[in-house]
Amino acid sequence: MSGLKITVVGGGIGGAAAALALTRAGCDVHVCEQVASKTEVGAGIQVSPNATRLLHRYGLADALRARAVKPRHIEVRRWDDGRILSREELGDVAEEAFGAPYYHFHRADLLSILSDALPTGRAHSGRRCVDVVQTKDGARTIFDDGSTIDSDVVVGADGIHSVVRKILFGDERPRFSGNVAYRGLAPADRLAHLRLRHNATNWMGPGGHFVHYFVSGGRFVNFVAVSEQAKWERESWNDRGEIEDAKKCFAGWHPQIHEILGAVDETFKWALFDRVPLSRWGVGRVTLLGDACHPMLPYMAQGAAQSIEDGATLAACLAGIGPSGVIEALTKYEELRRPRTAAIQLAARGNAVTFHLPDGAEQEKRDIEMSARTGLSPRRAAIFGFDAERLQIMPQS
Repeated sequence: MSGLKITVVGGGIGGAAAALALTRAGCDVHVCEQVASKTEVGAGIQVSPNATRLLHRYGLADALRARAVKPRHIEVRRWDDGRILSREELGDVAEEAFGAPYYHFHRADLLSILSDALPTGRAHSGRRCVDVVQTKDGARTIFDDGSTIDSDVVVGADGIHSVVRKILFGDERPRFSGNVAYRGLAPADRLAHLRLRHNATNWMGPGGHFVHYFVSGGRFVNFVAVSEQAKWERESWNDRGEIEDAKKCFAGWHPQIHEILGAVDETFKWALFDRVPLSRWGVGRVTLLGDACHPMLPYMAQGAAQSIEDGATLAACLAGIGPSGVIEALTKYEELRRPRTAAIQLAARGNAVTFHLPDGAEQEKRDIEMSARTGLSPRRAAIFGFDAERLQIMPQS
């Protein structure tokens, strides 16, 4: 056990999962979240085997199973007639192949499971970080009320608008992708007549795509409706939207899409941002994790999974390390994580084009290639089979 004292700035999914991994590695961890009470509105999340296997090791298998939906397939449909372009096996087949399940959650359910698993007294709400200062023997986190925490390591897990990242590398706005998503939840009983299967379904069409799947143990259908928009003028990246506007974006699309939109009481409008991969994540005893260092478009369904992987690798690098070995361990963490997350960031950006092709020769080629595919795609299988704790870790010092 290292006994390192670690401050995690940000109590979202990535920060909470990292705190569990670090605690398991013997570190003394405190998580500081700026909001008084963490909430998640109308948002589902997909968690693939590369992340669930880690969460199972943290002792969360039963809690996850109780609130999750285990989809049977990932299927892609054509926007107008609903023709299935591809269907990849998930469910028991994926769990047997990769040793862990693929799950759908409401974000609030997953965050609650992670937060509840933290040791008592280690999560602190209403603590807004305003500065991080390197000291002779560690790093000091300074909060807006003037209080401070001294620790051996500071981890910035504070999202795409990360304060810690800005402190380390200066202010740089994320890139607006030109995509805007409407998202929301429809009570499943309102859609019972559609006889929807427990799948992750992606409808691809000109200039947009529409994803839906069950969450909250099957009580709700989560949807994400993505369309292209030239610019985003609002200061907020997450606004309440209008259902009728979402319907207009998908005028002429399959009636099932409009049935789902019509079953929703409210929707939220969400501008999609990412960044080019960073050349470095940390300085000295301060590093970054999750969206703070590799925000990605949700088109690979890997944002949360990669932040969970980050925490696992960070914990593996710091396990058994004394204070004198911290900087070398954090350098190793970056070296192990940056190539993988950068590749997934860029693949997700590429899917923003692939998913939205207008009808024509390129779309027909895409559809033929998808229809010819059997089994899980090689790229998806490579992601699912990766184990963030089974890497060659630096020798303990």
